[in-house]
Amino acid sequence: MQIILLERIAKLGQMGDTVRVRDGYARNYLLPQGKALRANKANLERFERERAQLEARNLERKSEAEAVASKLDGEALVMIRSAGETGQLYGSVSTRDIAEGLTEAGFSVARSQVELRTPIKTIGLHSVLIRLHPEVEVTISVNVARSEDEAVRQAAGEDLTTPEQDVFEFEEDEEAEGGEAEDGEAAAEGEGEAVEEAAAEEEQV
Repeated sequence: MQIILLERIAKLGQMGDTVRVRDGYARNYLLPQGKALRANKANLERFERERAQLEARNLERKSEAEAVASKLDGEALVMIRSAGETGQLYGSVSTRDIAEGLTEAGFSVARSQVELRTPIKTIGLHSVLIRLHPEVEVTISVNVARSEDEAVRQAAGEDLTTPEQDVFEFEEDEEAEGGEAEDGEAAAEGEGEAVEEAAAEEEQV
């Protein structure tokens, strides 16, 4: 389907551009969201009539987004989640979680403005892009930890995860040490019995 963009769309074009997109993308997102019009003669004429208003509205939205961006850029959002020793979350942190967290922190951010390719599934510091406007974006840090104390330590640069291999090797080391201890105890017992037998033979003599 050919459409006329009513605002800048990443990887598509600028306001006023006529581009071809998949029908589903146009019908399910661009047209309902008011981001584009079907490309036909009537809509082209309509766009030219309303172009000045659209540009003014876009400039106003951009200014509002820049004001929010100046406060939001570099913001550290703490998310407390349950996780195992290796740092793997028992759930995940999604775009909805991040949007709700930012809203609670006093920022008006919609879920659709959070750029997250896949949900966050491990503890740690994660950089997340927030697209406030087609021409305004900022990056925030999402600090996912098991507790507030761990979040503070993690922000200071401490690594709170334990690699699975290290845990496995640690368990093997413990077993090996346990085996060596048992062997040592057995040897000590054997030496003790030998000394007692020698002493008994001397008494008989």
